[in-house]
Amino acid sequence: METTNSQVKTATFAGGCFWCTEVDFEKISGVVKVISGYTGGSKDKPTYEEVAVGKTGHVEAVQVYYDPAKTSYDQLLDVFWRHVDPTDGGGQFVDRGSQYCSAIFYHSDDQRQAAEKSKEVLNKSGRFDKPIMTKILPFGKFYEAEAYHAPGARQY
Repeated sequence: METTNSQVKTATFAGGCFWCTEVDFEKISGVVKVISGYTGGSKDKPTYEEVAVGKTGHVEAVQVYYDPAKTSYDQLLDVFWRHVDPTDGGGQFVDRGSQYCSAIFYHSDDQRQAAEKSKEVLNKSGRFDKPIMTKILPFGKFYEAEAYHAPGARQY
């Protein structure tokens, strides 16, 4: 990840386990910071334990802070689509449950339009023989995951 003096923008993606999704975006030139957390649910300040059992309506997600002079939102969308199974409405890979479903949370109308266009292109590509289940939703609140989920605290 890089530091920048430019205006940083934010993108939010859910693609299964936030650790897996976080790593995908950390490698991208122009990405300044990626934070794991929870979004899309109804409970204020959800905990990992609550989200993990599907009690809050939140999904595990990442907030991607990026420099638009070095990488575009469209490039981030491309990274997202390459690292999820968008046809799986029951989670991602071995992570099962609504808290692991894929989603794109848009922060602006431009992001919404770009996400919808990229989803349409993917649908028409013939790459998948099942419908795309990834949701495109308005961004609400993002709750940063507990400190023990931070990159330096991880124990694999």
